[in-house]
Amino acid sequence: MRLRNSLRVAGELRWAHIECEQAHRMLSRAENPVAARQRSVLFDRYAPNLIALRQPLIAAAGSVSPGTYPQYMPKGEVRLEDPNGYCLRIGQAD
Repeated sequence: MRLRNSLRVAGELRWAHIECEQAHRMLSRAENPVAARQRSVLFDRYAPNLIALRQPLIAAAGSVSPGTYPQYMPKGEVRLEDPNGYCLRIGQAD
């Protein structure tokens, strides 16, 4: 694994982006106990064609957010909630 990026605040590691070939992981330090409904854990995935993936996700999962284009994911992302209440974000891959 290789560290791609990280953020330290006052010397404390807050998050790290690691990769190994095609696998990427973003790890961040929780400030509070982990609770699904509080969105303290996010699962990020990437798709080669996010627009084409959205309709099958709606058919399978029901509620999927409209596509948004936040600063950290300028090519777009959608969000859905898994059965346990955790937030799944799917971004457009490079």
